[in-house]
Amino acid sequence: MQETGPGEPVGAALGGVGRRAVGPAESVRAGRSWWDANADDYQAEHGDFLGDTRFVWGPEGLDEQGARLLGEVAGRRVLEVGAGAAQCSRSLLARGASPVALDLSFRQLQHARRIDLAHGTAVPAVQADAAALPFRDGAFDLAFSAYGALPFSPDGGGIMREVHRVLKPGGRWVFSLSHPLRWAFPDDPGEAGLTATHSYFDTTPYVEQNDAGEATYVEFHRTLGMRVREVAAAGFRLVDLVEPEWPEDLAQVWGGWSPTRGRRIPGTAIFVCDRD
Repeated sequence: MQETGPGEPVGAALGGVGRRAVGPAESVRAGRSWWDANADDYQAEHGDFLGDTRFVWGPEGLDEQGARLLGEVAGRRVLEVGAGAAQCSRSLLARGASPVALDLSFRQLQHARRIDLAHGTAVPAVQADAAALPFRDGAFDLAFSAYGALPFSPDGGGIMREVHRVLKPGGRWVFSLSHPLRWAFPDDPGEAGLTATHSYFDTTPYVEQNDAGEATYVEFHRTLGMRVREVAAAGFRLVDLVEPEWPEDLAQVWGGWSPTRGRRIPGTAIFVCDRD
C-alpha cells in the first residue's frame, strides 16, 4: 500500500512532480528503484499496522481472515502479486495455503526473508514484473494483490491477462487499490482532502522525477469503468466490488487515508473476479 497520492500539480518540471506520459520501461525502472530505495522506511513506518502475518486489504484494516474474499485457501496454490514483504502470503500459509510471493523490488523481498527467519516460516519469493509472470499456464488456484503492482503499471490489462493465464479454470483473482474516486481529490488527510480539485477522468500518470527529468516514482489512474473493462477483457467475471467503510475505532492516518476522509468518501476498491 503506497501512500503517495495523485493530487499534485499538473505539468511535471525537471526535479519536480506532476503529470506526464510514461512508457512501460521507464515505469518499471522507476518502480523497482523507488521501492528498493524506500522499502526500509516503508516497513519501519507501516510494519506495525500491516503485521508480519496479517492480511489486510487496505488502510481501512479490512482483514481477509474475516472477509474471506478469496474463499477457501487450505490446500490451494496462491499467487500474491506485488507482495512487498509477503505479510498477506504468510497469513495464508498459516491457514494451510501454498503461497508464492511476487514483487518487482528485491529489497522488499529481502524484508520478506527477514520476517520469515523471525517467524520460522518460508514463503517462496520471486522477483519479477507482474505484466510478465514467470509461471506456467494454470499454475495457481487463486491470485490476489493488496495495493500491489496495478497502480504502478501502465499495462493493467496486461497484468489481468497474465493472472488469467496462470490461474486454473474456476480460479479467483482479487485485487485492491486506492479507490479511483480519490484521484480527483488532493492527497490530504484533513478537510482539504474533501474538495475535488482534479478531473476524475484525467488518466495522465502522476510522476515524480529527478533533475535529469527521469521518473523516480510513477502512479497510474484508471476509472472504475476502465478497471471493469480490463477485468472483462482478460476473461474474468466480476462477482463483487467491495468498498470498505472506515471503522469507527480506527484512528490510523496513512498518507491521504484518515478517519476524516474515510468516513465520507471511499478510500479502497476491492475487485473480486472469477475465472470461468
